Amino acid sequence: MISLGTAARRRASAVVAAALLLAACTPGDHRGQGGDPTGRPPATPGTTPSASADPVAECPASGIRIRSTGGDAAMGLRALGLELVNCGDRPYRLNGYPVLWVLNEQRKPIILRVVNGAKEITSGFDQPPQPVTLRKGERAVATVLWRNLVTDSTVVATAGAYLTVAPAAGQPAEEVDPDGPIDVGNTGRIGVSAWRKATT
Repeated sequence: MISLGTAARRRASAVVAAALLLAACTPGDHRGQGGDPTGRPPATPGTTPSASADPVAECPASGIRIRSTGGDAAMGLRALGLELVNCGDRPYRLNGYPVLWVLNEQRKPIILRVVNGAKEITSGFDQPPQPVTLRKGERAVATVLWRNLVTDSTVVATAGAYLTVAPAAGQPAEEVDPDGPIDVGNTGRIGVSAWRKATT
């Protein structure tokens, strides 16, 4: 795994803490639910898991780079930050949710239900998608959420080892560092918030 710096971990923890505080006073508003991405993720040639590497270096043909910004865990709730950087020369437009693939140690897809908005997992991440236009160097962020929860001893708990993310359906995907196992227990689901433009 790629080791994150102390500053990156503090920033990720602060973002998650602020979001959870917001969740305590703002009811969730479920805006739809996605099914499992079918088949293997469309590959981006030459991509490797990214976390602390310079997201602008070696910009791929897509003009964007996706990386994780670190994870946080509290009372069984897991949160992993995602960051999409426009490293190309043209504006890049988003309006929706990241598309996720969770893979096991053998890099085989794990069947999980992807919840767009994450209402079934926690509240505070259900803002609907809004159009986002990124100029060169600008960033969009999203959060992947799941719970390490086992509710049925007859169902084998699941833990993914790799995470692949595409900016939207049908777009090339990149492998990102999940900052640890994606230990969804036997919940069979993972959530993701909509892309939003980073403010800092």
